[in-house]
Amino acid sequence: MQSRWWCCRLVAWTWVWSLALLGAWCIPANEVNLLDSRSVIGDLGWVAYPKNGWEEIGEVDEDYAPIHTYQVCRVMEQNQNNWLHTNWILTEGAQRVFIELKFTLRDCNSLPGGVGTCKETFNMVMKESRYIKIDTIAADESFTELDLGDRVMKLNTEVRDLGPLTRKGFYLAFQDLGACIALVSVRVFYKRCPFLVKSLAEFPDTIPGSEASQLVEVVGRCVNNSLPLYEPPRMHCSAEGEWLVPIGKCVCQPGFEEINGSCQVCKVGFYRSLLESVACSKCPPHSAARQMGATTCSCEDAYYKIDSDPPNMACTPPSPVSVVRKDHTGKSSIALSWAEPDRPNGIILEYEIKYFEKEQDSSYTIIKSKETEMVVEGLKPSSVYIFQVRARTSAGYGAFSRRFEFQTSPYLTATSERAQASIVAVAITLALVLLAVSGFLHLHISILMMCLCLLPNRRCGYSKAKQDPEEEKMHFHNGHIKFPGVRTYIDPLTYEDPNQAVHEFAQEIDVSFISIERIIGAGEFGEVCSGPLRLPGKREMQVAIKTLKAGYTEQQRRDFLWEASIMGQFNHPNIIRLEGVVTKSKPVMIITEYMENGSLDTFLKKNDGQFTVIQLVGMLRGIASGMRYLSDMGYVHRDLAARNILVNSNLVCKVSDFGLSRVLEDDPEAAYTTRGGKIPIRWTAPEAIAYRKFTSASDVWSYGIVMWEVMSYGERPYWEMSNQDVIKAVEENYRLPGPMDCPEALYHLMMDCWQRERNSRPKFDEIVCLLDKLIRNPSSLKKLVNSSHRVSNLLVEHASAEGECNTLSQTVGEWLDSIKMGRYTELFMEGGYSSLETVAQMTSE
Repeated sequence: MQSRWWCCRLVAWTWVWSLALLGAWCIPANEVNLLDSRSVIGDLGWVAYPKNGWEEIGEVDEDYAPIHTYQVCRVMEQNQNNWLHTNWILTEGAQRVFIELKFTLRDCNSLPGGVGTCKETFNMVMKESRYIKIDTIAADESFTELDLGDRVMKLNTEVRDLGPLTRKGFYLAFQDLGACIALVSVRVFYKRCPFLVKSLAEFPDTIPGSEASQLVEVVGRCVNNSLPLYEPPRMHCSAEGEWLVPIGKCVCQPGFEEINGSCQVCKVGFYRSLLESVACSKCPPHSAARQMGATTCSCEDAYYKIDSDPPNMACTPPSPVSVVRKDHTGKSSIALSWAEPDRPNGIILEYEIKYFEKEQDSSYTIIKSKETEMVVEGLKPSSVYIFQVRARTSAGYGAFSRRFEFQTSPYLTATSERAQASIVAVAITLALVLLAVSGFLHLHISILMMCLCLLPNRRCGYSKAKQDPEEEKMHFHNGHIKFPGVRTYIDPLTYEDPNQAVHEFAQEIDVSFISIERIIGAGEFGEVCSGPLRLPGKREMQVAIKTLKAGYTEQQRRDFLWEASIMGQFNHPNIIRLEGVVTKSKPVMIITEYMENGSLDTFLKKNDGQFTVIQLVGMLRGIASGMRYLSDMGYVHRDLAARNILVNSNLVCKVSDFGLSRVLEDDPEAAYTTRGGKIPIRWTAPEAIAYRKFTSASDVWSYGIVMWEVMSYGERPYWEMSNQDVIKAVEENYRLPGPMDCPEALYHLMMDCWQRERNSRPKFDEIVCLLDKLIRNPSSLKKLVNSSHRVSNLLVEHASAEGECNTLSQTVGEWLDSIKMGRYTELFMEGGYSSLETVAQMTSE
């Protein structure tokens, strides 16, 4: 009778709870229910053993929706063992599931004396092929008789995860050993990464892997008239049902542009031919696009372009070179000359000479000359070559001349070589005789010059322009430009008129399309602002605006716009994008995409310790991808540092500050002066400091320092050491210690980037490949750098060398303050590290 009374009181209290909670729970979008006792119509039908143990109480709420509660309260009896089995639960392919219980439990101390047994826990068990205990469940809060009277609601919620699962389904069971419990709700669910459309790519619902740390890579599908840019878009699904580490993206296909997240067709008069282009562009002068969705513009009558001209080049009236002459041939060279065009349409800036071996016109080479003559070298002997010449004026390129065929000389035969050798010997003998007889210096020189003329492959008396070995030479193969050493970046300094470089690589924007709303910083030449850019026919976008301060000199104006001439040549998701320039009104401006989170070093300092290792590796992967693109372009950054990386709202990192590769007088980081100007010592490779040898390999060294900055959340490299001490330390093979909690795999990559021999350092494409592997296998990031490696003797020995600040005489607190880690002084003291000698002996334990 007494047991029945307790049971009734428990039922009434549980029913109140159920009414209060129904309709108040919502399921997150990344969770999929496999079982929810609250949503079942009719009896749950779970099996209780023995039958007088767990009891199902069925009620309805005010809307007549069913309420299911299982309860047991046999506390008056000894040796309880009451089981409750659920029905078969299908997993739907999930390998890891979560179980959420909501229940109430009676406080044993509140029960009257004389009870047979009383517990405040119960067991949860699962069965795939056999029974396995999941956990013993205890209540955070239990209720008393007083709570029942006052209707004080104390509902407990417990969640457990279960996996990896290997079968299509399983049973759940609950074992009571003598508690007073009411199960208000049982929910079994799995987490998934929900359907997502990002950067014009569609990612399907994805079930995570079986391991809590596993990331599942998913390749997205480009939608809405879009195509992959550089590489297919990818995301990684985490065990928590979150999309992480976006890689690659989709862009609108030619003839379309992205507006408000979808691809819209280009309007009449506009075109878009390249995937790298951001938006549809207005047709260049003397051309038109007469239909929507144009990928190119057609020239007007009496104007033309050739197939190899870029699509943004203006159509020009004819100025062909009519005749190309052969002046001289060698076995590996041909000297050419030509007359200026009759109608050049402006001052001729240069000529382009296109040539290829006959019958091999799919692979050709273009070289440039400012004269009307050129010696083309590096040809095959006894081979026929086709030559064409065209002129370039400020209006653009003219047409190539008709084809001219010229053949190189054959190899010398053995007989002719012996004959020439004999002639040379006679000539030298004659020269010596004449010198001895006459003593006339001018005759001596004349005869010796004659001898040199007779040597094989020598040209005498030829004063025409010769191909400069350093001159830019473009090779074309099957329609693609190939530069020697894969060099496609064009240095703006090679232009006689810097304004021409700006307008060739950067779009001029009317100042009326820009609104400056606020100042966000200061640059080398003026203020940096932000505001909306409203271009006709395009969606409004937020941009960053660099301005040139008033009172500038012409040289300052050129230096300011120089960066735009560089940025305009790049198009990559991890390179800051140039929107355009304002040069026809004041102030002169450079317009770039707006990066909401600012510079990477400041962003990391503000969010110290807030990111997962995978997120940090994703940032590093983006930076490496951008640098791989620059390296492939043949561009050396020279000032790669976290302060020159910008971060947007999606944590995408982009390389910026291309104007800093020149000499900087005001950069506080460039405090050490070497031949040719100032350089940022802490980020610069030894060969670049000593010999100004800047290459992609020196950028890799800098990338290693950026990795260290990222993993240390914006810590200053080498802390407060002077630049001279940094140079000396690096020269003596000291390297920065691994940051706190840095994965060993990442620190090994840093050390590879800091190899003394630049040829031993990894290439950027190898770095990207390695980071991709680490992202796909997060378990490889679990092993951390041994803590003993983090106490670098560089700090002790080189601070000692400063004389006045002998680190060995410092306290641990002073040393920690000097490296901006003073907040850890107390922890060091508590751990028994009261001197630097004990700190240097610190181990991972």
